[in-house]
Amino acid sequence: MSADNPAEIGHNKGEEVEWERWTKKRTFVRALEGTYGQMKDELFTQPRVYHSKDWAWKGGPQNFGKKIINPQAVKIAQSIECHLDVYAPGGYGQKHGHMNSAVFYVLKGKGHDVHDRKRHDWEAGDALIVENGCVHQHFSDDPDGECIVLIMKAKPLFLFMHMIFQKVAAYPPKTPTPGQENYLPPPEL
Repeated sequence: MSADNPAEIGHNKGEEVEWERWTKKRTFVRALEGTYGQMKDELFTQPRVYHSKDWAWKGGPQNFGKKIINPQAVKIAQSIECHLDVYAPGGYGQKHGHMNSAVFYVLKGKGHDVHDRKRHDWEAGDALIVENGCVHQHFSDDPDGECIVLIMKAKPLFLFMHMIFQKVAAYPPKTPTPGQENYLPPPEL
């Protein structure tokens, strides 16, 4: 195994690496250093509103995402993570599993998930729970409209407790959904 070849690192040994987020070094838990008073004062100076449009979309061509709140991006969040995902019309993301549970809130669109081989239909206004250890995948069922979802999870806390397992069972597609070759996620979001 070589640190020069990210496809050999971690649970997905030997598999083709698709997205930067699975290969780049990230901060999952920050060091808490300084006096209690310094840490407390710094916490109270941190913003309480984070604008999603301040982060760039990553991924594609069928599934795009942006992390909004996590230990790497903001100093106020040490145990939670929140990100937006967008699925192009008729698109889908990777099939994967992880130890942390997640809440998947649908802001726009309709689609379905497959959790441990069981289908769950959803639409705007619905919330789904992805349970710990569940192998799952998200699909947009609208051939003409995108799906936008907000995902909230305690992933940093799980990692801190050494509940690290996460595996991609099938990477997201490299090709756009037919008819959606020029799809890009909403720039205002």
